[in-house]
Amino acid sequence: MGDNMTSITEFTLLGFPLGPRIQMVLFGLFTLFYAFTLLGNGLILGLISLDPRLHTPMYFFLSHLAIVDIAYACNTVPQMLVNLLRPDKPISFAGCLTQTFLFLTFAVTECLLLVVMSYDRYVAICHPLRYSVIMSWRVCITLVLTSWIIGVLLSLVHLMLLLPLPFCRFQKINHFFCEIMAVLKLVCADTHINEIMVLAGAISVLVGPFSSIVISYMCIFCAILRIQSGEGQRKAFSTCSSHLCVVGLFYGTAIIMYVGPRYGNPKEQKKYLLLFHSLFNPMLNPLIYSLRNLEVKNALKRVLGIQRAL
Repeated sequence: MGDNMTSITEFTLLGFPLGPRIQMVLFGLFTLFYAFTLLGNGLILGLISLDPRLHTPMYFFLSHLAIVDIAYACNTVPQMLVNLLRPDKPISFAGCLTQTFLFLTFAVTECLLLVVMSYDRYVAICHPLRYSVIMSWRVCITLVLTSWIIGVLLSLVHLMLLLPLPFCRFQKINHFFCEIMAVLKLVCADTHINEIMVLAGAISVLVGPFSSIVISYMCIFCAILRIQSGEGQRKAFSTCSSHLCVVGLFYGTAIIMYVGPRYGNPKEQKKYLLLFHSLFNPMLNPLIYSLRNLEVKNALKRVLGIQRAL
């Protein structure tokens, strides 16, 4: 094993083993999706900052979700685009581990933000008279900061466990970015502890929070059914449906990747699931919130009306 170990300075990402023409087509498509992701989430941030009616806890959390989605895409997509144009271009060792750390940070933070957003909806619908007291700005800021801090700390744990490990001479990562499990495949040592920690972390930030979201929405649906007004029920459903769609997309793919059973060709399946997770999820989130949320659509109309007036 000692002959196979060396001082690693860079890695090569294998990406998608396709022909040059198909890679150029994918480069154009992924660039377009990347631009939509930045524009869509940037639009959400702009609307929330410009429209005073959206200065509420719900949209405060949504703004941080948009920030995470932008960061998510910026961390993985540019390297993937470079890899499609120049498959042989390496990524430095430091750059690879930085990408791994940031991906884990944003993933954990988004998990927790979605839990916070479900709690916000629970309080708004199940305890409307106490909403302003329970969801004070101090509480909202504390919840968001806690989500970011936990994301950073958990990612640091994985990074500290990864850094001391020796890497083999084989420096090709079978992925389009430095995903932690793909990086661990290149280690010339026992990675059992690292894999257990990844699984334990996935269960703690996926299964536990997802269960709490399910319980919150069970209480929400019971409360909605007790609303006498049909208009009130429709409004309550509209505010929750967009969040439920985002939760389903994010947690569904994440649980399958890190917690679900292994079958078929898990490496290739996981690669394409992560492509959806890191490229399409951040692009779809602002689309879901803008199409299914009446307040966001009205805010867009008001902002556009102001711009026309000017």
